[in-house]
Amino acid sequence: MSEKKSIKNIGIEIKTYPKEDCSDKNCPFHGSLKIRGKIFQGTVKSTKVQNAAIIEWDYTRYNKKYERYKRLKTRVTAHKPACLNIHENDIVRIGECKPISKTKKFVIFEKLS
Repeated sequence: MSEKKSIKNIGIEIKTYPKEDCSDKNCPFHGSLKIRGKIFQGTVKSTKVQNAAIIEWDYTRYNKKYERYKRLKTRVTAHKPACLNIHENDIVRIGECKPISKTKKFVIFEKLS
C-alpha cells in the first residue's frame, strides 16, 4: 500500500495545491526544493523537454529616443513537477530556486488556468 505524502507549506500564498503525489526530489511540495527570490507569472510555450517547460511573458519598455514603447519578451526554462498537470498555453506562476541544471533556475508551483 502506498501512503499519501503530506504536502508541505512552501511559504507562498497559493490558491490550489496539487492533488496528486510525486516522488520528485525537486518538487516544492513533496521534495526538498525551496523557493526563494523572484516570482513571475507567464504562459507555457513548450513542454517538449522532459520534466521542464519553457515559460514566456511579455512586457513593455519606454524608448526615450523614439518616444514610444517597445514590446519585449522573456523566456526561461522552469522545472515541471510531476504532481502538477501542466500543458502548453497554461498560465502558471514560477519561483526562483537553486540551480537544478545549466538552464533551469526556476520551478513551477501553481497553475492559474
